[in-house]
Amino acid sequence: MKNIIFIVLLALGLWSCSASKKDFTKKEKPVASANDTIRIANDSLEYEIIIIDIGFNSWLVSNAQPRQFYTQSYLEARNRFWTIEWNNRAMMPGRFNPNLYEMQIDYQPGIDYGYEVNYMLFNYLTYFQIVNRQRFGGFDVRF
Repeated sequence: MKNIIFIVLLALGLWSCSASKKDFTKKEKPVASANDTIRIANDSLEYEIIIIDIGFNSWLVSNAQPRQFYTQSYLEARNRFWTIEWNNRAMMPGRFNPNLYEMQIDYQPGIDYGYEVNYMLFNYLTYFQIVNRQRFGGFDVRF
């Protein structure tokens, strides 16, 4: 059975590395909740994305373009390029922050993941670049 799971997991410590410079005490430190976990699945193709990242859900609702704004081929082109760069950085922990790139993303060209999976991956990678001040190159981040 084909089953590829994309998991993008950022620990609470990474949240503090984002653009926000606020110093949290233990009492004030944000805690991931059910609202911070997003699962998008294409059950007919058996692919899914699970995103656990404080702030992504609210960013998605307030900043992302609506579904069907981009074509699937547009999303696939960016996802292919950006996941290659992500994976390169994940394999070089001495050069790039290993806390940002904890694991590789198994995104394979030629597989039709469906619109929803591509849409969510595209938006997460856009969000990640903005919040962490990273640039994967090739395409400007637009939202």
